[in-house]
Amino acid sequence: MRHPQPTTHKAAVLATVCAAVLAINLDTTIVNVALPSMSRELSAGTRQLQWVVDGYNLAFAGLVLAAGSLSDRFGRRPALIVGLIGFAAASAVGALVTSADALVAARFAMGAFAALIFPTTLSIISNTFRERRERATALGIWGAVVGLGVAAGPITGGVLLEHFYWGSVFWALVPLALVTAGAAYLLVPESRDPGVPRLDLPGLGLSVAMLVTLTYTIIEAPAHGWSSPQTVGGFALAAALLVAFVVRERRAAHPMLDVSLFRDRRFSAASGAVTITFFALFGFIFLVTQYFQFVRGYGALSTGARILPVALSIAVASVVGAALAPRIGTKIVVTTGMVLFGLSFLWISTSAVDTSYARVIVPQMVMMGLGMGLISTPATESILLVLPPARAGVGSAVNDATRELGGTLGVAVVGSVFSSVFASHLAGGSFGSLPGSLLARAQDSVGVAQVATTRDPRLLPAFHDSFLAAMSTACVVVGVLCLVGAMAAAVLLPGRLPAPVEESELEAEPLAA
Repeated sequence: MRHPQPTTHKAAVLATVCAAVLAINLDTTIVNVALPSMSRELSAGTRQLQWVVDGYNLAFAGLVLAAGSLSDRFGRRPALIVGLIGFAAASAVGALVTSADALVAARFAMGAFAALIFPTTLSIISNTFRERRERATALGIWGAVVGLGVAAGPITGGVLLEHFYWGSVFWALVPLALVTAGAAYLLVPESRDPGVPRLDLPGLGLSVAMLVTLTYTIIEAPAHGWSSPQTVGGFALAAALLVAFVVRERRAAHPMLDVSLFRDRRFSAASGAVTITFFALFGFIFLVTQYFQFVRGYGALSTGARILPVALSIAVASVVGAALAPRIGTKIVVTTGMVLFGLSFLWISTSAVDTSYARVIVPQMVMMGLGMGLISTPATESILLVLPPARAGVGSAVNDATRELGGTLGVAVVGSVFSSVFASHLAGGSFGSLPGSLLARAQDSVGVAQVATTRDPRLLPAFHDSFLAAMSTACVVVGVLCLVGAMAAAVLLPGRLPAPVEESELEAEPLAA
């Protein structure tokens, strides 16, 4: 019989897993503020910059389900320690590379180890905090740290870039990961589920192939054309791989992902809300860091500081959302958050070169952060309550996969929509008089276009118009998606969540349709 753990020990465990998620969530966005520096120093175009961001997200999303299963089977503490040490090593490699392609490869490695870390943190929380309100509080703190890590990445990167070169954004993660690995060895208790079946390798292969195909097709679409045979064929292949994955998982004796889980509205609707939320957040950070630096002329540190309102409001709203959901219902909290999120993007789409930061941009960011905080923690709890603690790794991994899938597609879609509109507007303005090779390079890289304006100031209005038109279009796309998600949440999410599912209940009753 398992004895209750002392409160002080639980606090130490929570602090350790929060430090782990802080490291890997900092890495999701700390790189964004360094994108202009990478564009100049590594000669990286817009598509390469998208891959620098999405290489990490794609490996994370593609491997997190398998990693969650492996950690459940072989032990959550060793998985956490191995993941943190590997993450530190990959970050050091990323800081030392000298080309954009090598950096993309290092980012894939960082994402693979992050996939091993993230699901173990929620599994450890689920197995440490068994009482509903205690777990909700722990999840609220966890959600606040996740949001803080994602949104504080740019300011951390800005501080580093103010004094060091672009690789410092990766060096800074190394000691944090290693110290946390030591704390995990000393403080985190071992837990595992010996009954977890062997890894579903065919399912893993199909899921990774589908995600890579879809992301590659979206990122490369502006170069090939959205209606080109390559793009249409890529989308068709991704759809076929998705169908094959679902068929495989439904027929497999021990699937990597039990797709029947999505028949439960608590699970499917919450997963959709998380996906849309991180789609929007990652797309926003990818755009706003470039808006502040290329259009407003702010430095890296100033850019990071100006994104701080998002981080603070996410942290506050994550705790508030965790407290409100058990009282007024997950449906109301998540739907409200989705509406706030969508309206903030529609508001951002009206931004101009001289939009007031204090009077307009800060309220936009606060609205966005409050919306995300209200969505993230209640939706996460909804996902976890579908499964008992012994199978927490599965629910955790799905939750993590939806986050990273949303983030991956957010950078891919938002970046590609931006790139297409930017290139189209640039060719129709005064940039059209430039030599063909220079125009092509300017269309491919915002950094090259911005440098051209320093050489010929007459190009500056056309550059600003093209950038703002592209950003506005991308924000409208995201805003509409969030409002559609709000309507879906209002219809599909249940009100008050029931008590957590116990093992005996899971075996005795099928999942609710």
